[in-house]
Amino acid sequence: MSQIQQLDSSLERAVEAYNLANVKLNRIKHDLTDNTHALVVAKKSLIHSQAQLSARLVDIYTSGDQNAGLAVLLGASSLDDMLGRMDASDRVSEQDSLVLKQVAHFRREVQHRQRFLQHAHGEQVQVVAERDAARASVESQLGQRKQLLGSIQGEIAHLKAVDAARQAELQRQALAAQQSSERQASLAPTVGIGSGSTISPPTPAPPATHGGVVGVAMQYLGTPYVWGGASPSGFDCSGFVMYVYSQVGVSLPHSSYAQYGYGSPVSMSQLQPGDLVFFDGLGHVGIYVGGGTFIHAPHTGDVVKISSLSGWYASTFVGGRRL
Repeated sequence: MSQIQQLDSSLERAVEAYNLANVKLNRIKHDLTDNTHALVVAKKSLIHSQAQLSARLVDIYTSGDQNAGLAVLLGASSLDDMLGRMDASDRVSEQDSLVLKQVAHFRREVQHRQRFLQHAHGEQVQVVAERDAARASVESQLGQRKQLLGSIQGEIAHLKAVDAARQAELQRQALAAQQSSERQASLAPTVGIGSGSTISPPTPAPPATHGGVVGVAMQYLGTPYVWGGASPSGFDCSGFVMYVYSQVGVSLPHSSYAQYGYGSPVSMSQLQPGDLVFFDGLGHVGIYVGGGTFIHAPHTGDVVKISSLSGWYASTFVGGRRL
């Protein structure tokens, strides 16, 4: 069982590494789309400004007007050289200078976008490789876990029965704590300080989204763990948190590592219902329920459940975040 627990921890980290790679990949795809469009626009603008410049240069050359800047053409070895000569010349008109600056600007824009796209494509290849490696790791570890589980089926059946009883008690306690909190909030006294004015209780209730999200999460107790899952048909840990919070209008990425960057830090002693709780080097995440318990999608072979913030979870606790 100790081996299985270690394997589950490693497996969950691999799943979240896969999820983080997907978050990165989606960002890269979005950036690629935006910059590809911007590159097309910049190229069209460059072609237009170059056509204006070409027409003006032909006009200067055929007119033979020295004052118009014919001298800047003589001896130019390239377009860049010619642009430099025009930029340095005090005989170039304001309109010609504007056309020149447009050409230079759009050339720099095209070059910048091309470099960005080249970098993004390289990053995309790297992230896809990371994701494939994470997927292979998950699949390998799933096979190991299945073999280990097969060797101790009798003991597992007993532990499941014990865990089911414990789950029922934790759910009863969590529900009682939630109902008690709601009653206290509704009955909290107020003190009049003037016409139509009141003072709130010393300890304010958590924001509405925090209180509501626990009730939403409880609706999915018993939903099976599915790695990469983020719907009522199956969740992994970060997919569960992402989906539950989306039901109250809060958008989170599908990655425990990325979710840790949201909100404000909260210590274990300051946790309130709805806070995110992180474990095992950010490889696992859940939602604090209250009374020292939290709700989460633990690992493959398990279901969404309430667990006590003690034992292994207390020893691997990284921190909480309040959204």
